[in-house]
Amino acid sequence: MKLVVGLGNPGREYAQTRHNIGAEVVSGLAKRWKLPAWRKKFSGLLAEGEFEGIRIGLLLPQTYMNCSGRSVLAAMQFFRCEAGDLLVVSDDLDLPVAKLRIRASGSAGGQKGLADVIRSLGTNEFARLRFGIGRPARGSATDFVLERFAPPEREQVDAAVPRAMEAVECFLRSGIDAAMNQYNRAD
Repeated sequence: MKLVVGLGNPGREYAQTRHNIGAEVVSGLAKRWKLPAWRKKFSGLLAEGEFEGIRIGLLLPQTYMNCSGRSVLAAMQFFRCEAGDLLVVSDDLDLPVAKLRIRASGSAGGQKGLADVIRSLGTNEFARLRFGIGRPARGSATDFVLERFAPPEREQVDAAVPRAMEAVECFLRSGIDAAMNQYNRAD
């Protein structure tokens, strides 16, 4: 079983905000793969199915960003997943809007949802796909991540979401090294 987690905040008021881009990518995968309906499990929403013969669980924690780890840990324990079976999709303030960066492991880089997953799992040795949301020119980063993308940014994001889904599929099909080689290239 491979587990793909899309970080975000629950509720309509957070839909399509910068902080929810991870959940947006993973929700897109559920539609693309025509998985059965989401069901409540592990303090989140879970969709299970297959991608090219690989058993998959898609998880959207519903615990709010800063407490995402307990949902991820519960799913990993239930499915007996190893850290190498996990890919977390999240937003990244330090990347330009719509820029993708996939890594095999590493720090949270200030992303509080990733920090909580690392803390809950007791390791940072899991794959993550970071989706750039840009950084505010001024003002609070906390407020910025809860904003929706400006229309020109939204166009860039809409074009990059399918590419992010392809990066997840590459990870599942060919592994982290192949995904990094293909999706971390300069655009």
